[in-house]
Amino acid sequence: MEQHQPCSNSTIAEADRKLEQIKLAIDQFKQMKGALIPILHEVQDVYGFLPEPVLQVVSAELDLPMSEIYGVASFYHFFSLTPKGEHVIHVCMGTACYIKGAQGILDRLSTELKVPVQGTTEDNKFTLEATRCLGACGLAPVLTIGEKVHGRLTPNAVPKMLKEYN
Repeated sequence: MEQHQPCSNSTIAEADRKLEQIKLAIDQFKQMKGALIPILHEVQDVYGFLPEPVLQVVSAELDLPMSEIYGVASFYHFFSLTPKGEHVIHVCMGTACYIKGAQGILDRLSTELKVPVQGTTEDNKFTLEATRCLGACGLAPVLTIGEKVHGRLTPNAVPKMLKEYN
């Protein structure tokens, strides 16, 4: 039988604070045309992804069906319906990067992290994503980890690069 950890008062207070922040954003944007997108941005900023229980609150507050919310959330690539790791790795798979070996970089990252593309490590340290173009073709092949750009990579450089984040 599965055992659940009891919620501490600080955990409950944090959850309440986050939900209150979302309700303030809903109140701020509610009357605007196209309010859903800035509200979803706020949800993702607060939670790191779009949790279903919070989307249900958004649905009720905006009087929008969940299908419409999921349609918007799944259409835009910057929204995530699942939690991300502490460090999100975006490997550029645009033409210049692909030609210069981005697939090898992506494969090596997948092997080193033991996750598929679009996966998150068991310890929630890394999420590995392939992306179209990062706009740094002169550094091809390139990837970002958070805001930091890593360019002119080779598959053999991957283990050393990952050590910077451990």
